[in-house]
Amino acid sequence: MYVSMKGMLANANSHNYAVMAINCFNLESAYATICAAESMDAPIIIDLLMEHLQKHIPREYVLPGIIKMAEKANVEVAINLDHGNSKEYVLQSINAGFSSVMIDASEYKYDENVRITKEVVKMASSRGVSVEAEIGNMGAVANNQFTRTSMYTDPQEAISFIKETGVTALAISFGSSHGSLPQDVTPEFDFNIVQEIKNATHLPLVLHGGSGCGEKNIKMAIQYGINKVNVGSDVMQAQADSVFEQHSKNHKIEYVNLMTTTMQAAREMVRYYIKISGSAGKTSKNS
Repeated sequence: MYVSMKGMLANANSHNYAVMAINCFNLESAYATICAAESMDAPIIIDLLMEHLQKHIPREYVLPGIIKMAEKANVEVAINLDHGNSKEYVLQSINAGFSSVMIDASEYKYDENVRITKEVVKMASSRGVSVEAEIGNMGAVANNQFTRTSMYTDPQEAISFIKETGVTALAISFGSSHGSLPQDVTPEFDFNIVQEIKNATHLPLVLHGGSGCGEKNIKMAIQYGINKVNVGSDVMQAQADSVFEQHSKNHKIEYVNLMTTTMQAAREMVRYYIKISGSAGKTSKNS
């Protein structure tokens, strides 16, 4: 069933688990993700990154098909615009049919972030669309631009931001970075940031850059108050590895068979993260 993030995150917040948000960029990756969630009776969030929609397959082509998948799914599926850094694009996405949006104005000063976010929340609320925002800045593995301590979320700013904007969920920076981490690198998380914000607001909090953070870190983050975990790179890497493996065995493999194999690799990785998140069996029919 097609829903917003609001109800599924509220349930996760009440029962101390997290919902997985998987970055997808085409129909195949979304279908594999939803199939994995259905196999585990888990609610799921399909994250569609604004940058991907602008550079690869435009929103008007990919979104309707994924909405249809969500509507026919036997688990709750939210489709969330990820890192919408243009207010105009975010508002257009609400009109286009997204059930959830992320307005990412974290690169602006605090007051401007609040102003932009409040405008989005006002429109989204009137349409039953949930809103995620971000305070603090998460770096990227690309070009070694890892998150630095100076980029961590200020808990007091986050607490004020939540009260001023009325967001559904807030992404915070406490040690993770976007992208595929080197195998020998496990980030150090500052769980005190999560705990302080959670205790003061009781709002669903979001971990971005979940790929490569390690099972222990993610489980601890959930214990302290994270209710949405974003993962993209690990799923895409599993698919890329599958391509390499299959092509090495048979470089004349038919493309449709190659694609089918990559979807299986994606399903297995999504299932792995659903287990870590604690969301298996947490569909509304089991509540």
